[in-house]
Amino acid sequence: MDYFELECAVENWAMEKGILAKATPMAQALKTLEETTELCTAINVKDREEIIDAMGDIMVTLIIQAKMQNISLEQCLESAYNVISKRTGRMVNGQFVKDI
Repeated sequence: MDYFELECAVENWAMEKGILAKATPMAQALKTLEETTELCTAINVKDREEIIDAMGDIMVTLIIQAKMQNISLEQCLESAYNVISKRTGRMVNGQFVKDI
């Protein structure tokens, strides 16, 4: 499946499971946070399979959140890119720190 087909499949799965009808955006955001914590743990122990799993789970939670908010992930990514593409900064301890 291509990305678009996968995104639609996730939306359909969330509808079938009642997530879109019964979950709240805040509950979904907390699920994203939970999955992000799992990603950090996997990175810390250098577990590639768990990194892949956690990143996929994060994407699923974001797809569902976007559907709940009636916005597209493409719109979110474009908005973020339009900001970061003009950003300046430097690397500090392995992390990009933007200029103020």
